[in-house]
Amino acid sequence: MSSGRFWEDTPLAKLDRAQWEALCDGCGKCCVHKLEDEETGELHATNVACRLLDRRMGRCSDYRHRHAYVSECVRLNANNVAGIEWLPSTCAYRLRAEDKPLPDWHYLVSGDPESVHAAGQSTRGWTISEDDAGDFENHMVDREL
Repeated sequence: MSSGRFWEDTPLAKLDRAQWEALCDGCGKCCVHKLEDEETGELHATNVACRLLDRRMGRCSDYRHRHAYVSECVRLNANNVAGIEWLPSTCAYRLRAEDKPLPDWHYLVSGDPESVHAAGQSTRGWTISEDDAGDFENHMVDREL
């Protein structure tokens, strides 16, 4: 019997489009550039955000057409989410693929879309646009994404 909490009751592959899109918490962390250490393969966070990220809202400013502007933007889906290592550790898609619960600050749990920001789990207030950044290596940050 369904609890009405589709994010707990429904496997990723069975979500409809609206449910899939609703899983995004609006943190914007997937839109932050990461640098890969060529020797170790380790990923390092920067404070540089994709030019399309609305850094206040934590969402893509042109989601529907993003691939026309940012060709490397991944088309995330239930079949590839588990293999995308740079997804944030708090990403609802990643958590659900790993059969883990959503955090208390996720708006589907809290009921408040601002809770991701209040919990300090979003890009709000600490990122700059890639258009203004210059050399990304000068923007590495000590943040877990």
